[in-house]
Amino acid sequence: METNTIRLPVAYQIVDIVPHAGKMCLLDSAIVGDAESLDCQVTIKEEDLFFADGGVDAWVGIEYMAQAVAAWAGWRARLRGDTPKIGFLLGSRRYECSRPRFALGDNLQVGVQRRFRADNGIGQFDCRIAIAGKTVAHATLTVFEPTSADDFFLMGQTSE
Repeated sequence: METNTIRLPVAYQIVDIVPHAGKMCLLDSAIVGDAESLDCQVTIKEEDLFFADGGVDAWVGIEYMAQAVAAWAGWRARLRGDTPKIGFLLGSRRYECSRPRFALGDNLQVGVQRRFRADNGIGQFDCRIAIAGKTVAHATLTVFEPTSADDFFLMGQTSE
């Protein structure tokens, strides 16, 4: 990230910028962001959707990252006066995590940095998860945000 970029606090609740309902909204809050990046946080709790055997398995980190990308897009939409749109995780590259699970009480800082966004709605983000300032997981996610979710879901259907 460029050092001359002004980062702004996020003044929205996470449920207002991430289009996930109930327990599927895995993040606790969005903290600070700019035109290209966002930092979010989540504290591992027993009532979390994926909590089992004292923690959350590390593979859930990809979903934390994906939801942080969604939060970035939703926050940017709110700043423009729009509502957050649905998006899709197309894939991840090189997800690496230095631990098998996130433990009860761990405070995860989930950061995303946009690498690019094409005109067709496909984008790529460098993502990381840190605990106490130390990166414990990273990946590159490829995502897709259709112009219109209704048009996307109706694509290929014909009227009879």
